[in-house]
Amino acid sequence: MTQPRPHPAGPDGPDLLLAPMRWWHVAMVAELEQTVFDIDPWTAELFWSELAQGEQRRYLTALWRPQGVPTHDTSAIVGYAGLALAEDGAYIQTIGVVPRMRGRGVGARLMIALLRDARRAGARNCGLEVRTDNQAARALYSRLGFVDIGLRRGYYQPSGGDAYVMRVRKIDTVGYAELLDRVEATLLITSRVEP
Repeated sequence: MTQPRPHPAGPDGPDLLLAPMRWWHVAMVAELEQTVFDIDPWTAELFWSELAQGEQRRYLTALWRPQGVPTHDTSAIVGYAGLALAEDGAYIQTIGVVPRMRGRGVGARLMIALLRDARRAGARNCGLEVRTDNQAARALYSRLGFVDIGLRRGYYQPSGGDAYVMRVRKIDTVGYAELLDRVEATLLITSRVEP
């Protein structure tokens, strides 16, 4: 598997570029998915299916210090995330960060960007599922206002892993925008979001 190359942080720009996932990202994202989720990874076909949903989906890639044409440097992809939109609600479809970049704020940056997209689209709440044994992800989601609302036994296939269902309500309020700003202010990694 091709490993994303490390890029030292520099004073001349953000550490992380968040860009819409495009067709040329799918092969690398699907390859990284095998490392990010060694149990129950998504296939390239599933990512293609999600991207084909058009405006009902928002998918981002996180690129660490990309070179050349930034959004085309697929070797710089260190994370990705997706959001589904429906009427006044949103759902986090997936979020993944390569192991060597975990704990550095990449997942938080992706979540904040998607939650802001959901707010702009008119969503009033957002939900997600998370493996019951993924304590780091649950801690991040809690910081972003998500609470447990249920348990889905055998949700992840084919492994049969259980998932907590989490939801955050009232994401359309000024108070929630302020929460996102406060969480973002605690992150050491700098980022820029491509339109």
